[in-house]
Amino acid sequence: MWLAVIAILIGLAILVWSADVFIDGATALAKKFSVPSFLIGVLILGIGTSAPEMVVSVLAALEGSPELALGNAYGSNIINIALVLGATVLISPIIIRKGIVKRDLPLLLLITAIAAWQLRDGILSQVDGLILLVLLIAVLGSQIVLSIREGYHEHEEDIDNADSDATEPSVARGLGSLLLGMLMLVLSSRAIVWGAVELATLWGLSELIIGLTIVAVGTSLPELVSSLSAARKGEHDMALGNIIGSNVFNTLAVVGLATVIAPISADPVILSRDVMAMGLLTVLLVALCVFAFTKKRQFGRTSGATLVLFFVGYTAWLIQSVNI
Repeated sequence: MWLAVIAILIGLAILVWSADVFIDGATALAKKFSVPSFLIGVLILGIGTSAPEMVVSVLAALEGSPELALGNAYGSNIINIALVLGATVLISPIIIRKGIVKRDLPLLLLITAIAAWQLRDGILSQVDGLILLVLLIAVLGSQIVLSIREGYHEHEEDIDNADSDATEPSVARGLGSLLLGMLMLVLSSRAIVWGAVELATLWGLSELIIGLTIVAVGTSLPELVSSLSAARKGEHDMALGNIIGSNVFNTLAVVGLATVIAPISADPVILSRDVMAMGLLTVLLVALCVFAFTKKRQFGRTSGATLVLFFVGYTAWLIQSVNI
């Protein structure tokens, strides 16, 4: 028991530290190459913090349990929006920019709709998986081109307004911080999940509830601490880009890779409960962001509280649905 407690405490300390290192590295690279913060959030933070989900899902598919990949990816998407983004804006409200409302959120909504449509018959074939991977390549390519085109001049202005005596960020140092932070984020998250599962088992909680709650939240800890750290440092675009990028990557890459390895026959409850919850939550996110943008307000604490309450309701739904 005490070993589990120590693992959780040390893991939390390293998690907080590694998040700062991770964000500092990403910010340094963004400044060095004049890349918009949102693009860094989508590509590096979004994909990097989804590494645990990708590893778990690929291994599950290789071991003959591809359906676990589906639950892992969609469950993480729900937690990313409801808990991660909700908690982030409760602490530090986020500014919603025009490009996010006009391009990135509709794209996330479209990808979510495609995922639900593919599951309409309860089966994901290898062709479906290939389609998802092709969409991933197209989405990442378009994000790179459009984000750089739209954000370059704005980023140049930020640099011109900055202190001219500021130290030029080093590529090697930025990349080193990024990789070290990402590695420690994943390792510390694993330590926290292990400790929590050990304690929950000692307290008599079922393995199913542990998996749906503790482990699901644990795999989203990298997204949570990265988004909180980014928002705290004023990198609002990076924080929101992290969530959007992670969900896009989970839906297209994580599910796509697992499905290419082995076709998935989904439990009907995944479509009626988890996919529906993911779809409703994505629509809610788009609505809240559009409202904040049109009213010239920040995506603030009221919206954050709404998302967190959705997470609480979804968790209660999970517990009730398994008759616990």
